[in-house]
Amino acid sequence: MGKRSNRERQADLWIPSDRIVEPPGHVFYTKLDALLTAHHFDRAVEHLCQRFYRGPLGQPSLPPGVYFRCLLIGFFEGLDSERGIAWRVADSLSLRKFLGYGVDERTPDHSTISRTRRLLWASTHQAVFRWVLRRVQAEGLLAGTCVGIDATTLEANAAMRSIVRRDTGATYEAYLRTLAEAAGIIEPTRDELRRFDRTRKQKGSNRDWVSPADPDARITKMKDGRTHLAHKAEHAVDLSSGALMAITLHAADQGDTTTGMTTLRAADRATLALEVGPVAEAVLDKGYHSGAVLVALAEMGVRSYVPEATRKTRRRWTGKGKHDEQRQVYANRRRVRGPRNRGLQAKRAELNERSNAHLYETGGMRRVHLRGRENILKRLLIHGAGFNLALIMRTRYGRGTPRGLQGCPVSSSGQRRCAARTGAANTTRTSGSAATRHRISRRSVPVFYRPIIT
Repeated sequence: MGKRSNRERQADLWIPSDRIVEPPGHVFYTKLDALLTAHHFDRAVEHLCQRFYRGPLGQPSLPPGVYFRCLLIGFFEGLDSERGIAWRVADSLSLRKFLGYGVDERTPDHSTISRTRRLLWASTHQAVFRWVLRRVQAEGLLAGTCVGIDATTLEANAAMRSIVRRDTGATYEAYLRTLAEAAGIIEPTRDELRRFDRTRKQKGSNRDWVSPADPDARITKMKDGRTHLAHKAEHAVDLSSGALMAITLHAADQGDTTTGMTTLRAADRATLALEVGPVAEAVLDKGYHSGAVLVALAEMGVRSYVPEATRKTRRRWTGKGKHDEQRQVYANRRRVRGPRNRGLQAKRAELNERSNAHLYETGGMRRVHLRGRENILKRLLIHGAGFNLALIMRTRYGRGTPRGLQGCPVSSSGQRRCAARTGAANTTRTSGSAATRHRISRRSVPVFYRPIIT
């Protein structure tokens, strides 16, 4: 039996290169690197970032291709911070090879990644996202005519206890103590302040309070019922394949009727840039329903499928401009009651929620570690690019995540056997009654799972 004590020895000062044991690399990152290299990814991003680099003088900076690959690793490995990305890259030989670093080279530090992110514009990250979307189109995975839109909240990197008044700069406790003393409570204790605060209403207005740590964050109620400082992310997803067409970031206190058209216009610009035609249909939930939104959609030439909230009284169409709203509301109501709306709403609920889950749950961005809406948007755009790359990987190799391909061998014969097992599993899953086959056929995009550290 081997014992650890028998293996304790002093490390050699010099090791010949032919004696270094090279383990098999992760097949997922090998395939992903081949995909990016075949389409000249590094050359493309170097061209996009050329304006930010000045001459050969000074310390060598982080290459743009390495920077964007680091952020892609953050998506595939579910790493929420740039410190975690830097540590993971330094610890993994597979990721070193993916970035182009040898065992004798120092990998990027987290401060280098952060500084590069701050120096590159958000429009540059948007151009990289658009470059990946063009690859999705080349694979035949983008139609772009029917779009589903949905929003979610991201917990900000700021605490509620740190908010201050916008007018005076007083902290919440100091302001509350002033109100308690004005109400007749002399030198109130913390318990008395808590009891006094429970009786107050409208005490967390964004018009009165701001976070000095992240002024872009807004006080809002999260999906789990907690009140927190947050941001609002909104996705536009192609309902034919599940590809992510646009990502926008807004203040968390803005309603869906305010932000929805911004996201739809971003998706429409993406389709026009890719020459796949303008958006023809928009599928949204009832939170986006308003007369102004339906009129704006009609002016864009987009058919709307927006469920209407239940009203206790009948609407009165009186006032300036109400005739156009009435016509569009009734037209949308007829489409919602039709058979096509049921299938579109099911696809929107599946594909939009899937993109939210992969970016913010398994992708690790539900609670952001960055501050400032522009910095957060940069990370989200590259996360979205990683999501679209996963669709291409799934189409080509049957797996879209490192966990899905971690058991497949690197050799071509082993990959063929792995693909054969994948095809057999898909054949078994699609067998059954006609209703079952129809229900499964709607899931044109695979379910991704949380990647694990290998």
